[in-house]
Amino acid sequence: MSGFFGVVGNEDALSDVFFGTDYHSHLGTKSAGIAAFSKQIGLQRKIHNINNAPFRTQFDGILENMSGTGALGTINDSDPQPLLVSSKLGRYAIAVVGIINNVDELVKYYVEECAGQLNAISGGGVNTTELVAAFINQKASISEGIRYAQDMIKGTALVIILTENNSIIAARDKFGRLPVHVGKSERGFCVSFEHFAYEKLGYENYYELMPAEIVEITADGMKTLSEGNKEMCICSFLWSYYGFPTSSYEGVNVEVMRYRNGEIMAENEINNGTLPHVDCVAGVPDSGTPHAIGFSNKTHLPFARPFIKYTPTWPRSFMPSSQKERNRIAKMKQIPVNELIRDKEIMFIDDSIVRGTQLRETVEFLYESGAKAVHMRSACPPIMYGCKFLNFSRSTGDMDLLTRNIIMKLEGEQGLQHIDEYSDSTTERGKNLRKAICEKLHLASLEFQTLEGLQKAIGLPMCKLCTYCWNGKE
Repeated sequence: MSGFFGVVGNEDALSDVFFGTDYHSHLGTKSAGIAAFSKQIGLQRKIHNINNAPFRTQFDGILENMSGTGALGTINDSDPQPLLVSSKLGRYAIAVVGIINNVDELVKYYVEECAGQLNAISGGGVNTTELVAAFINQKASISEGIRYAQDMIKGTALVIILTENNSIIAARDKFGRLPVHVGKSERGFCVSFEHFAYEKLGYENYYELMPAEIVEITADGMKTLSEGNKEMCICSFLWSYYGFPTSSYEGVNVEVMRYRNGEIMAENEINNGTLPHVDCVAGVPDSGTPHAIGFSNKTHLPFARPFIKYTPTWPRSFMPSSQKERNRIAKMKQIPVNELIRDKEIMFIDDSIVRGTQLRETVEFLYESGAKAVHMRSACPPIMYGCKFLNFSRSTGDMDLLTRNIIMKLEGEQGLQHIDEYSDSTTERGKNLRKAICEKLHLASLEFQTLEGLQKAIGLPMCKLCTYCWNGKE
C-alpha cells in the first residue's frame, strides 16, 4: 500500500506535509519522498529508503532544506516516488498509488507505438510511476492524460500531481478502491489518503472524491476537471486491516467497524451453538484487538491481553526484506504475560489468515507459555485469491494461501472447483477445511467471519465493496 499527503496554500507548506505524510507511516515501509514548489526555486524533491529507519528520521531537517507554497509527500511499499517530470504539459511532480498488472504490455506499447523511452529503473524494472506519467503526457491536458492512463491500466491507479501553477491535481482510481480526502483551513487546502492526518493539523473535512473523479486544488479552492461516477468497489481490507483506528472511509470509522465486526462474529457463534468456553478473548495486536473487544462485549467472555507487541524498534512485522526474517521478527515482537496464559483456554482473534506462517508462530508461543488450549477466529472470511488490485496478499500466489494449500491436500485440483463450499462453515467441505487447519496449526477450534457478516459490519452495500480476495468476484 502507499499513503500520500499534499498541501497548496499561501504559506510555506513543508511543515504540514512533513507531519501529514508521517501520519501515513502505517501504509508503507519501503520508501518515502517529498516534492515541493516555490516560485523562487521551482520544483524540488527528496526521496529516502525507509526500510530500516522511519519517515520522521529520514526526513529530519527537510524544513531547512526545502520550501514551497505547494508540497506533496508519499510513503510507499512500491517504487520510489514522487518523480519530477518535464513534458509538453509542463513540469510536475507525480505519485501513483495502486498496482499495474500489465506493465510489460504498456511498456511495449509505449516504446514501439509511441516511440518513447523510460529511464527510471527500480529494482531492475521500470518505475511504474514514470510509466503512468508517460501515458499522461500523450494527451492535451493532465486530466485527459490521467483518464487515458487509467483506461490503459489493468489494476488500480490513484494519481496525485503537484504542478508549477502551485496546484495539486488529484484523481481517485476508477473503481474507488482507495480513498482521496480533501481538507480546508485558513492556510489553504490539502489532499490526503487519511483524513485524520489533516484534522490533527487544523484542517476541516471539505470533500471526498468519487470514484474516477479528477479535481484541481489551489490555495483558493477546488474545481472538478472530470466528473466521477457512482459505481464503487472500495477495498474491504481498509476496515479489517489497513486502516488506522481513527480513519473513516465513506463515512464508516475503522475502529467502530471492528467492534461491530467482532460482535457479529460472536452473535453467529451464539446462534450456531459453536461458542467454546474459554478463560479469555484476546486480539492479535494491533488490528485484531478491537475485533476481540467486540467479541468479548457480545459474549461477556473476559477480554485480556495475554501477549503484548513490542514495537519501539519493529513497528511492522513485514519490514525486513526476507520472509525468514519477517517471521522471526513477528515472533520476537510478541511478549507473553505468562500469568494470563498458563493453564488457560484462550481464544485469539486476528484480522485475517493469509499464509498462516505468523499464525503458527503465535499458536506455538502460546502453548510454549503454558496455554491449555488455543482457539482462533479470523475477522474476515477465508482468503481464497491473491489480491489483483492492491498490495494485500499481493506477493502471495494463490497456491501459497493457507486455504488453497489445504484444499489441494484434501481434494487436489478438483477441490478448487468448490471454493464457495470450502468458504461456508455449514458445508461438509467447509467443515473439513477448518478441521484440517486446526490439525495443521494445533488449534482447539477455528472459525471465520462470513462475507455477509463483514458487509454488515462495514455497513455499505455489497455491490460497493471489493470482495475479490474471498469470492474471486471483480
